[in-house]
Amino acid sequence: MSEHFSGSRTGRPPREAVYQRLDAQIAEMWQRLGGLPSPVEAADIWRGIWFEEAHHSTAIEGNTLVLKQVEVLLAEGRAVGNKELAEYLEVKGYADAADWVYRQANTPAMTSDRPILTIAELRHVHRTVMTPVWDVAPHPNATDREAPGAFREHDIRPFPGGMQPPSSVLVSSHMDTWLERVNGLHPRAAAFPERVADLHAEFERIHPFLDGNGRAGRLATNLLLVRLGYPPAVVYKRDRMQYLKALRRADAGDPGALGELLARAILDNLYRFVVPAIAGPARLVPLAALANREMTAAALRTAAGRGRLQATRGPDGQWRSSSNWVQAYLASRYRRDRG
Repeated sequence: MSEHFSGSRTGRPPREAVYQRLDAQIAEMWQRLGGLPSPVEAADIWRGIWFEEAHHSTAIEGNTLVLKQVEVLLAEGRAVGNKELAEYLEVKGYADAADWVYRQANTPAMTSDRPILTIAELRHVHRTVMTPVWDVAPHPNATDREAPGAFREHDIRPFPGGMQPPSSVLVSSHMDTWLERVNGLHPRAAAFPERVADLHAEFERIHPFLDGNGRAGRLATNLLLVRLGYPPAVVYKRDRMQYLKALRRADAGDPGALGELLARAILDNLYRFVVPAIAGPARLVPLAALANREMTAAALRTAAGRGRLQATRGPDGQWRSSSNWVQAYLASRYRRDRG
């Protein structure tokens, strides 16, 4: 069982409180805001997440392109700077795969009979991620049958900490079992983030491909999230050590830390990208979705608590306001400051 408190030294809320907040926010998005917007209806939302994920997920694996270089590469199709060609191709392959993954948000599995994920789709994701860089820098030990999208035929050395991926001859059977678990996942199940975390860690333990398992695993995790109606999770490069440590804990049977990391990442994208774009200026949304560089969520809560910001506090204890009300508050504060 995962620990009940995380980050208590920093005053962060208990892990279960994070899970409850995520469940409540997802329910609110589905019931009041109509669920995830389709990539066609809200291209800017997905583009913002797309840039960040392509940058951070490849950076976790050692890519050194900065976010601005990634944005120019993906938006304009041109390389900026003097990095190695392979680094640009790594980002381009990941971005192409992420673009395909995000387009699946338009056809959530929870409203159809289709599986959440198939083996053909997983192979497609890996093939899309790895082919551009593989064409110029293939894995030195790869056989002709271990090209992108094909399971490995090599055995993998133990990971740091001693975890040993299964023999190559067992990869297919392990992946069949993993897919059964993925397709048995239900949205808003108890401790949903930990179930997703456990599946993500299991994929990385199986290590089904010769190379690119981290990137493919994070994309597969986001594919199941968007098909179940959740925003994708972006693991930031600054959290790399925390992420790897959480994976090791999940390998030892405790997915709690990884579940919390994923839950916070989902909430971050929900507040930063999804809710502000789909709510409209008059819709009541959590204050975290209205925060920006000019006004933090903490400052908005203070203003709401003092009655200066028009807001309402729900039975869940969370303050909600609207973009219109925040703009009115900022305007009144500006007038006070000028006066």
